[in-house]
Amino acid sequence: MTDKRIENINVNAEQAIITPNELKDLYPLNEAIIANVAEGQATIKNILNGADKRLLVVVGPCSIHDIEAAKEYARGLKKLADELKDSLYLVMRVYFEKPRTTVGWQGLINDPKCDNSFKIEEGLKQARELLIYIAELGLPVAGEALDIVTPQYIQDLISWTAIGARTTESQSHRKMASGLSSVVGFKNGTDGNIEIAINALESVSAPHNFISIEPDGKVAVIRTAGNPDTHIILRGGKSPNYEANDVKAYEERLRKAGLAERIMIDCSHANSNKSAKNQALVLKSIQQQILDGNKSIMGVMIESNLKFGKQKLCADLSKLEYGVSITDECIGWDETEKELRTFAESIKVNLFAR
Repeated sequence: MTDKRIENINVNAEQAIITPNELKDLYPLNEAIIANVAEGQATIKNILNGADKRLLVVVGPCSIHDIEAAKEYARGLKKLADELKDSLYLVMRVYFEKPRTTVGWQGLINDPKCDNSFKIEEGLKQARELLIYIAELGLPVAGEALDIVTPQYIQDLISWTAIGARTTESQSHRKMASGLSSVVGFKNGTDGNIEIAINALESVSAPHNFISIEPDGKVAVIRTAGNPDTHIILRGGKSPNYEANDVKAYEERLRKAGLAERIMIDCSHANSNKSAKNQALVLKSIQQQILDGNKSIMGVMIESNLKFGKQKLCADLSKLEYGVSITDECIGWDETEKELRTFAESIKVNLFAR
């Protein structure tokens, strides 16, 4: 018998929740959804290895806090994706978990009511329902794997996965990513350190064994085969790192490590100095690099929402403005359409000459 005086001293409660398989039974996949997700995963892998010359564009809200706004955004993005499909492969950024430097709202899965009630089971249900809605539109989805158990609930609906700047160095996240079915992008560290991302690429390609849960919720040893479909994401650090000289330096570093020179550039975060209006400047630099003959840039990431800007989370949620981010500042939908149309047209010829 365990003496309660020395165990779980700082634990207030332990609450069982729905298992991954139980959630999947509530929100099952049909054949059309499975085909759409599989096509998304395969297409992104082809872009990564160069068989598909199009550029991958991960675009969407910094975080999802309003399901209806996310659905409206997805409908608009699907139309734009069809319009630009000859040169760009658009994937909707659907981030349900947010890493915090100290404290703050941790995302829809952890706190779907945005009121510190932490109805996590409800958050998982809302997340899966939204992902199914987007998949039924025929639009691929990008997510960030932050909690190492959450993927058991929703990863079957994800076509591309990010490991964030705060977790790229985490051994637990590297092990988990080694078993994911999607392409995985690793961001450089928050200070700009690229070595941790390169180390992650090497680690994730190898088989791993770790403790997690299996789909029925039982504790299990997960044994992975290793994930060869990975790349780095430049997101800036103490200074931006998206210019041509930065990219060339990272190409050389990847080459020395024996890794494929395949790079995604994040137009937001430190590369935009956390100002949404600067994302257009980053995209313009990427455009020029491709026009100048760059062959390593395979994707870009853009934080975009229905409306420009950001707002503070308040106690009265009815006062929140519809379609405006509650985390990082985003560009609005009109600018998103304009920038991506211009970008697609300008690089089209050069993409297929690479």
